[in-house]
Amino acid sequence: MSGTAGQVIRCKAAVAWEAGKPLVIEEVEVAPPQAMEVRLKILFTSLCHTDVYFWEAKGQTPLFPRIFGHEAGGIVESVGEGVTDLQPGDHVLPCIHWRMQGLPALQIGGE
Repeated sequence: MSGTAGQVIRCKAAVAWEAGKPLVIEEVEVAPPQAMEVRLKILFTSLCHTDVYFWEAKGQTPLFPRIFGHEAGGIVESVGEGVTDLQPGDHVLPCIHWRMQGLPALQIGGE
């Protein structure tokens, strides 16, 4: 996995270009992580009610294009400068709930 650290990578994503319109599977570029950021290889994800709410853009200012799926499971691919509690190869479950509570993301397979 560390062979791509520091490089822009290309991967497939389901992109929403407009509110309520079908998602488009396309290749996107993902920049290397900046300071205090982590780049993940997402293995599993789903669309939950929060994703659908933002996809439909009801009662809010639309923000597109978007890539949904904040409830995911994956492996740390690379880390930015200053990240000390995660390393490439760690299995993680990123979740917006923990970030909103000011707590570190739930980590599985590490300390």
